[in-house]
Amino acid sequence: MHTVVAALLILASAGLIGGALAFQYGFGILPCEMCHWQRWPHFAVIALAGFALAPRMPPSVGRVFVYLCAVAYAVTAGLALYHVGVEQGLFAGTEACVGPQAAGTGIAAQREALLRTPTVRCDEVAWSLFGISLAGWNFLFSAGLAGFCVWAGRKRVLWHGPATRAHTGRGDGTDLL
Repeated sequence: MHTVVAALLILASAGLIGGALAFQYGFGILPCEMCHWQRWPHFAVIALAGFALAPRMPPSVGRVFVYLCAVAYAVTAGLALYHVGVEQGLFAGTEACVGPQAAGTGIAAQREALLRTPTVRCDEVAWSLFGISLAGWNFLFSAGLAGFCVWAGRKRVLWHGPATRAHTGRGDGTDLL
């Protein structure tokens, strides 16, 4: 049964990466530096869940891989939340995201800072749906998937099958193993 969980995680992360690539290549919405950072944990989930699908994988080891997927989802959710904070002006973005500040007030310093500023800035929302940016949607999906991984890891039936009953005939409840 753990193979179903692993397959769902692969599909979820592949779908999120596919959606990001569709926005990038299909609609021309270029990703910023922080957008790229948020993709890496999804690739890690695909690899980890892929290992959980290995033939004859013991359920206990498969469960560890699902918990590692929860960590990867939590990392990308944290990155996405930080990105949303940068977009909303709550946090300062890194130099790779918003560009360097001009060291001096001269035209040459300002020109140099402008030339080193990235084309796609992390502090600008490129697209949103219902007032939620792509980073915000990534946060919501990734946080939900992290919770799903923890829930799935704790569900005994997913890893060991349903509890078996041995009939003793006594009727005193001792027939449960």
